[in-house]
Amino acid sequence: MRQNLSVLIPSFNEARTIGHIVADLVHKGFVVYVVDDGSSDDTANLASQEGAVVVKHRKNMGKGASLREGFRHIVKKGFDAVIIMDGDGQHLASDIGNFIDKMGATGADIVIGNRMLDVSSMPEERKYTNRFMSYLISLISGQRIPDSQCGYRLIKTEVLKKVRLEASNYEIESEMIIRSSRAGFKIESVPIKTIYMSEKSRINPMVDTMRFIAFVIKIIFTR
Repeated sequence: MRQNLSVLIPSFNEARTIGHIVADLVHKGFVVYVVDDGSSDDTANLASQEGAVVVKHRKNMGKGASLREGFRHIVKKGFDAVIIMDGDGQHLASDIGNFIDKMGATGADIVIGNRMLDVSSMPEERKYTNRFMSYLISLISGQRIPDSQCGYRLIKTEVLKKVRLEASNYEIESEMIIRSSRAGFKIESVPIKTIYMSEKSRINPMVDTMRFIAFVIKIIFTR
């Protein structure tokens, strides 16, 4: 799968880290797509200089919109699967092999990173929010998802062709799980290392939790 595997990085003002991330992935032989979501810094130029295919949004449209845009390009190019990584340096490229091995060993269609085995460095509010959301998403999807909010994922493009995603913000991570499960796709998880930065997370626990609950209510009553 390595020969036909792409990496997608949705990014917003990640000039501090994006160049190093892209350079590392390109050096490892991956085709890298960066969707620059209306950044006001040099994210797009730095990613392009290191060898990424860059798609630019004129204004900030949200992580979900960036992922959906990236998926369209990747499916069109005929890749078998895509790895999604964050552009802030939290995800380590050295873990990609574990995703590939898990998919090969289990036949999973989606493999999601699991940060919950070691939460010692995870911000407290994120720890409890993740546990609550993961419990609820597991219940709805009928598959055990220990870390449903982890953005580090490996997805077969077959899933992207058959599952219609609509969310524009962070709830796309939950939407992907629920809609894929309903379509009969198998989801597995794999432990990952996560590097938490000193910068404040862009996820607003209150706003995004309420958005998540509204999304769950909507999707439960939508077939």
